[in-house]
Amino acid sequence: MPTITNHLPTKELQALDAAHHMHPFTAGGELADKGARIITRANGVYLHDSEGNEILDGMAGLWCVNIGYGRAELADVAAQQMKQLCYYNTFFQTTHVPAIALAQKIAELTPDKLNHIFFASSGSEANDTNIRLVRTYWATKGKPEKKIIISRKNAYHGSSVGSGSLGGMTPMHEQGGLPIPDIIHINQPNWWAEGGDKSPEEFGIAKAKELEEVIMGQGENRIAAFIAEPIQGAGGVIIPPNTYWPEIQRICDKYEILLIADEVICGFGRTGNWFGSQTMGIKPHIMTIAKGLSSGYQPIGGSIVCDEVAEVIGSGEFNHGYTYSGHPVASAVALENIRLLEEENILDHVRKVAAPALKEMWHNLGDHPLVGETTIVGMMASLALTPNKESRAKFAMEAGTAGFTCRERCFANNLIMRHVYDRMVISPPLVITPEEIKEMGKRARSALDECYTILKEHNQLKPAT
Repeated sequence: MPTITNHLPTKELQALDAAHHMHPFTAGGELADKGARIITRANGVYLHDSEGNEILDGMAGLWCVNIGYGRAELADVAAQQMKQLCYYNTFFQTTHVPAIALAQKIAELTPDKLNHIFFASSGSEANDTNIRLVRTYWATKGKPEKKIIISRKNAYHGSSVGSGSLGGMTPMHEQGGLPIPDIIHINQPNWWAEGGDKSPEEFGIAKAKELEEVIMGQGENRIAAFIAEPIQGAGGVIIPPNTYWPEIQRICDKYEILLIADEVICGFGRTGNWFGSQTMGIKPHIMTIAKGLSSGYQPIGGSIVCDEVAEVIGSGEFNHGYTYSGHPVASAVALENIRLLEEENILDHVRKVAAPALKEMWHNLGDHPLVGETTIVGMMASLALTPNKESRAKFAMEAGTAGFTCRERCFANNLIMRHVYDRMVISPPLVITPEEIKEMGKRARSALDECYTILKEHNQLKPAT
């Protein structure tokens, strides 16, 4: 049986990777020339690569390793479940104990009336499910014309054809004929970049009212749902003004529009509560979950559905599902992950220890000459790079150039910090300690200093006119 080990030289591993492995969201030719970073092991908040570097993971993988790396309890549960029942489906009027137990536990954690879970293997799959859920719901109620789903520009809801259409990222829509019909995007509530002379409060109301304008323009009888992340994650950790969500909620309630909260990033402790909807005061009909549900230890996601919608969907056959819906191993691992989050009081650690320390460190970076804004909720934060703080100016050069430079300097300082155009974002494991947060701050400041020097040397600190 062919095997491959971490003991091969890095160059050999990179060559094999370039020859056979197609990476997500990557220009393959450029990566082949550069060589992928080979991660070999991880523990707590640290990764280790094939060159012996210890890297502080400020992104918790892809916003998902909430519990931290290397938890043997999750590996033990996975092995035990594989020996007992490695797989069975939930089609054909069949179920199994891990899916039952996990569904019951999730329903226990959710706000009132969100008591039903349709399992998937990812957030992308779950949001595809949501498209069919809301359209089937309205068709079953005798309103098949209610098909339009409204989303936001620069939102991320997955990368499949359906979920990628729900998302509002132009580069994704430019490939593969997206978006599919009957999906409309309104502007995001990004005050820093788009607020102009409005106060944040005025801007929040104005952006929310765009939803009402689309409803009135398209016809209330045609609008099925509005989907949004409580806080935009991959869009740059965009935290809406405090006036935004109350107005969105009012509009959805007034026009009988289903509200879908995409909790894939915000869920399971990221904002200091079990769900971002609780932090932001949202009352959704459906919540999308994944990532932190299992802390990334197993691929699992789902749609948490309110009683009313579930009752209507359940009145007939819902012709939808996935081979791995409620996979027994993934379900068992997710259940153990939730147990650890509860029994180790990790949400308390977030609220009382980690989030306050992270907030202090993050806002201290605001004095850097390259940083125009620092924003944070719980354990997700972003900062805006700018050549001019006072005017909130964009760079004259191509958007994302400064952010990419800063990201590369973060890597050079053994820190994973992501860039979204010219915003830098973090989302560390929830278990990070104050000491580790201090170390993160040191590495982040070094990266910012080096980035500033490079931009200055290349005469790239000019504001756009």
